[in-house]
Amino acid sequence: MTTNPFYNEILTEHNVRPEFKHDLPDADLVLDGVNPSCGDEIQLKLKLDGDTIADGAFVGDGCAISQASTDIMLGMIVGKSREEALRLGDLFLRMIRGEASEEEIDSLEEASALRDVSHMPARVKCAMLGWRTLREALGEKASS
Repeated sequence: MTTNPFYNEILTEHNVRPEFKHDLPDADLVLDGVNPSCGDEIQLKLKLDGDTIADGAFVGDGCAISQASTDIMLGMIVGKSREEALRLGDLFLRMIRGEASEEEIDSLEEASALRDVSHMPARVKCAMLGWRTLREALGEKASS
């Protein structure tokens, strides 16, 4: 597999300067996410305004893929409804499984940089950690 420079640039940016990796003391939803196969751990924090995700953050440690994917995810879902956040999570999972169309993948914007993770089975759970934790936090059963 060849490495996509776009993939490296996006991951590096979200690891060096994560926008959403900080505490959110007034969060309405807080959920721990763990990837037992590699030890990645996050604590996802969401502030809700009715049905809208008004703010979000995460703290924790893990590999570049889990941290970048979680930061990218939060950038996509803040300001969105629960329903839209869950739809984006389903679409991200379908992309990782190789089931999404090119148009759907393009709609994931920066998250599309993680599409090649599907070729790295050991890293799929890393990329899915934030998204799986989001589904659980919003009351949906996670599948990954």
